Amino acid sequence: MVYDIAIIGAGIVGSCIARELSKYRLNICMIDKADDVACGTSKANSGIIHAGYDAKPGTLMAKLNVAGTAMYAQLAQSLHFDYKNNGSLVIGFNDDDMAHIKKLYERGLENGVPGLKIIDGKELHSLEPNVSEEACGALLAQTAGIVSPYMANWAFAENAVMNGVKLFLETEVHGISKSDSSGEFFVIKTGKNDISAKCVVNAAGLYSDVISQMAGARKFKIVPRRGEYYLLDNKCAYLANHTLFQTPDKMGKGVLVTQTVDGNILSGPTAADGNDKTATETTALGQDEVFIKSGKTIPDIPRRNIINSFAGVRAIAYNQDDTPVNDFIIEEDSVVRGFINVAGICSPGLSAAPAIGLYVCELVEKSLGVKFEQNPDFIGVRRGIESFKDADDVRRAQLIENNPLYGRIICRCEMITEAEIVAAINSPIGAVDLDGVKRRTRAGMGRCQSGFCSPRVTEILSRELGIPMTDVRKSGGCSYILTGKTR
Repeated sequence: MVYDIAIIGAGIVGSCIARELSKYRLNICMIDKADDVACGTSKANSGIIHAGYDAKPGTLMAKLNVAGTAMYAQLAQSLHFDYKNNGSLVIGFNDDDMAHIKKLYERGLENGVPGLKIIDGKELHSLEPNVSEEACGALLAQTAGIVSPYMANWAFAENAVMNGVKLFLETEVHGISKSDSSGEFFVIKTGKNDISAKCVVNAAGLYSDVISQMAGARKFKIVPRRGEYYLLDNKCAYLANHTLFQTPDKMGKGVLVTQTVDGNILSGPTAADGNDKTATETTALGQDEVFIKSGKTIPDIPRRNIINSFAGVRAIAYNQDDTPVNDFIIEEDSVVRGFINVAGICSPGLSAAPAIGLYVCELVEKSLGVKFEQNPDFIGVRRGIESFKDADDVRRAQLIENNPLYGRIICRCEMITEAEIVAAINSPIGAVDLDGVKRRTRAGMGRCQSGFCSPRVTEILSRELGIPMTDVRKSGGCSYILTGKTR
């Protein structure tokens, strides 16, 4: 079979592209080397939907950030993932900061960002009573929001699959070539089988430079920028109402403090460029840096309430001469026709992702030289998994009556039931390991960090997947939970 389009990468960007293309009568596949969607940059970031005042006017970053942010509220409702329009504040601590904030405000107006306002210290402290007394003003961006990035990623990918997109997981790409001298279609060589497609979309994140070179397309470099975070338990939700930024520097938007959609407090990231695209370890120095810098925004953050720390890696694009690209790379290659790069999607990539889907859809249509025909069977709504924790008592009783597994609490910290875990495993893109269950249901994300629920989740995975418990993994690869039986 020759697909019309093959998308390499099942992160948030690849999944948004796949869903957008699934609105048309096309044969589409999406390929990822991991055992699940959202296993790269998309699972470990701030989860911020940025307003769009930071990007340089005229860039794709600016255009697609503002457009993508405007799409999230409706998409969250249709695809059943959590989104909150909490707004953001860029906080100034001196006159230099406030001068920079004025520039951000003007840039935001040029980018078409609605709901921007510069506020003084009095108004800032009325909105955020826990912010440092040294703060003297802020830029308020009312359109900013927060989202669970991996839940959103799963929702977009699952809706694409519901609409006919074929998903190939644990399928690493090793080579890309044209079929013959006529170049009628691409042949993508993987560790499992060859996949043929008329058009290839490179949304491989940190490895998009490698994929582009495989195809003989544009040469660029992706430099991994590692950022560390810490997470406070939901007892600390009172610390911040908005997403709180300090004035940005050349390495990014700096260390933020924000609520998550699940009611925790998240702080980070650091910013350290390196060479290792898999470097997701945390360090004592990195955690100290996050804690000290976040303390400038909110003094006396209770360190004893940190329940987890993690690191994510962002894809920063450089040209071959080591000059920064300073924008998204979204283009059909000038030499390899039919090959479309979607690369260097660092912040605000999550915010821009739905709009990137629309933009790439237009590029693919132009590349294939045909007018796409609407898919009359397109399903634009995804139901998701109903939360027992968020239901009222009447609804909880109904859920248990309809499905007794809702009456069995597996994760006590987050009040996640067996019914939700079973649904996550048996969904169109089902969880196949403990981390997959965690990302879909939050089982294991509470105060004890899987200390109590992981044995039961392992047992449920074994039962639902029809595999021995010794074959259950934590996060793909060889991350087996058990080595054998003791009795």
